[in-house]
Amino acid sequence: MQEFLIAIHRDLTSKHPSPSPDQMKLAMKPYQDWIAGIAAQDKLVAPPKRWDLDGRVVSTAKKIHEGPYAEGTISIGGLFLIRAKDYDEAVEIAKGCPIIQYGAIVEVRMAIPAA
Repeated sequence: MQEFLIAIHRDLTSKHPSPSPDQMKLAMKPYQDWIAGIAAQDKLVAPPKRWDLDGRVVSTAKKIHEGPYAEGTISIGGLFLIRAKDYDEAVEIAKGCPIIQYGAIVEVRMAIPAA
């Protein structure tokens, strides 16, 4: 089994965020159930954490940007680690994220052990 990072990206800061606060309320229980299902399969390595809406982004020339986004209004709404046999299985797990239907984007990256 490999470890994979699941990163949920969404608009947290624009005038009309997507998903909206109401959509996030609707998605919260299905999201919690989705995470619980991953844990029940013993595939959850590190559970999701809540992230501050504020943040800093350091870019080339070490310029510091206020806000939790590198470009535009898309920010990381959640991060956690799962176990899967390969990218295909990790992507199938990621596709179950209920927040996708409201405009979130779920990124999957395989963890590479440090040398």
